[in-house]
Amino acid sequence: MTIGIYFATTTGKTEDIAERLHGLLSNCNSPKDLADLSDLNEFNNLDAIICGIPTWNTGADYERSGTAWDAMLEEIGGLNLHGKRVAIFGLGDSSTYTENFCDAMEELHSFFKKAGATMVGYVRTSDYTFDDSKSAIGELFCGLPLDEDGESDLTDDRLIRWAEALKKEIPGLT
Repeated sequence: MTIGIYFATTTGKTEDIAERLHGLLSNCNSPKDLADLSDLNEFNNLDAIICGIPTWNTGADYERSGTAWDAMLEEIGGLNLHGKRVAIFGLGDSSTYTENFCDAMEELHSFFKKAGATMVGYVRTSDYTFDDSKSAIGELFCGLPLDEDGESDLTDDRLIRWAEALKKEIPGLT
């Protein structure tokens, strides 16, 4: 099984999380900065994809990450990713941007789903303090939200639990 980890970042925090997650998952490719990706067709050669995205353009209706992901969303939606499992983690600030917490995860989730991917890695919203998020689907987030600004002390435990959940949801992941 070939599993890729991709991220885009402006501050380096999303890259740091991608590296930490890679350390918890023994058979994934090394994390790759989306800005260094020349062709999204690389996704076609993978069995599963794990993506990291920050939220910068809070309150925006589109292009919420402020990163290379924004320019590639439409292209992702046009891919044929049927049979591939995709998990998303996102960074946001739950205290300063409590009404837009990790909104960019939803945008990425929507385009991968449009491409036919099977979305995995959902996390209960009840484990978080926030007012609103476009990434909340009922009582679940469409991925793993992380707050490195106000709740960095919770990140390691959240990453460990998520990695264990992904091992159950993505065949071949260890």
